[in-house]
Amino acid sequence: MGAEAQRKLAEYLFATTTAHRIEAGTDIENLAEQRSLEKAGFTRDGLMREAQFRDGKRHDIVVFSRLRTDP
Repeated sequence: MGAEAQRKLAEYLFATTTAHRIEAGTDIENLAEQRSLEKAGFTRDGLMREAQFRDGKRHDIVVFSRLRTDP
């Protein structure tokens, strides 16, 4: 369900705005969300090291994107 909603949201944004790039990020440990983004057509761009402070420590974030020109 999550991947379908993410895919539809991206398609809606491309259809109704001039955006060329949509970004999403998730905690490095959130493997389910990473899979969901990939199923929705997002590509893993890289890692933002220690970009999030949660529960008293810093966490890495994985960054994904989907471009208007992506299939």
